[in-house]
Amino acid sequence: MARYTDPVCRLCRREGMKLFLKGTKCFSDKCPIEKRNFAPGQHGKDRKAKIVGYGLQLREKQKTKRIYFTQEGQFRNYFEKAARTRGVTGEMLLQQLERRLDNVVYRLGFGTSRRQARQLVRHGHVHVDGRKVNIPSYEVNVGEEIMIRESSRKLPILEQAKEFASHQNLPNWLEIDRDNYKGRVLALPKREDIQLPVNEQLIVELYSK
Repeated sequence: MARYTDPVCRLCRREGMKLFLKGTKCFSDKCPIEKRNFAPGQHGKDRKAKIVGYGLQLREKQKTKRIYFTQEGQFRNYFEKAARTRGVTGEMLLQQLERRLDNVVYRLGFGTSRRQARQLVRHGHVHVDGRKVNIPSYEVNVGEEIMIRESSRKLPILEQAKEFASHQNLPNWLEIDRDNYKGRVLALPKREDIQLPVNEQLIVELYSK
């Protein structure tokens, strides 16, 4: 499966804001957007054009896609499924993205970024209801228990993530037992639970053209 392998800090600079793709680095002075808050590339400093209409819609879609690290086709599939689901399409889209296993592992504080959480899932360190699941896009359901397998709990990145997560707020739709590296899905995430700088309605308008 295709995946993004270029420097991720370029993505934040392209969107003109922190997307928190590098974990602890995003909160330090080493964050590139602190020093070079302009679009990457030879003419990044010269791009002063005002973005309106289609451009705004496209940027919101790209921003959301990059936050959750999904590919174009996969993101489109999420939208089409959301459009077929009862409820507000934009909210259903974000709910699906939040329920991705890699995102839930990140939200539980087992990774300092979604990319790190994705790697934990890919390498088989995560169990769902007692069985290994190594598919980052797996959608968790209410009542399911997500845990780090016992043999993996001494990984240095988990110790770092635990310390990092102790200063973050846990979403209301999840519960966590940090000492035992496990958590449970209490409910489906609502829009107010998803604290992201995203205007999902612009994405709906883009795909509805």
